[in-house]
Amino acid sequence: QPQLAQTGGGSVQAGGSLTLSCIGSAFPRTRTCMGWFRQAPGKEREWVAVYYTGGGAEYYADSVKGRFTISQDVAKMTFYLVMNSVNPEDSGMYFCAIRPKPSGDKCPLAEPEFRYWGQGTQVTVSS
Repeated sequence: QPQLAQTGGGSVQAGGSLTLSCIGSAFPRTRTCMGWFRQAPGKEREWVAVYYTGGGAEYYADSVKGRFTISQDVAKMTFYLVMNSVNPEDSGMYFCAIRPKPSGDKCPLAEPEFRYWGQGTQVTVSS
């Protein structure tokens, strides 16, 4: 059973940077979708960024494109969300998740399609 453990998060001022880490175990290094999601108070969880180890494809939500980067060290089963130029709208609980062996060899961009989740970490951006 794959497991994910998150580190990072915390408080940062607007315009600053923050890196979240997700350390995994027991999931295939090839053909796995690695994703980051976030949930602000009173809002639904939304996807932020996804990376597919099966081909290197990356996907970013419009709200973070150009500011956030998903990176990975597949050998260590670890992936990261590098957050730059953050703003208060980026505040929320951030979750990492994986979907091994996606159907059609393409990563879903929807929460229900990801099967294994980290515990979540809070990010607070102050203005």
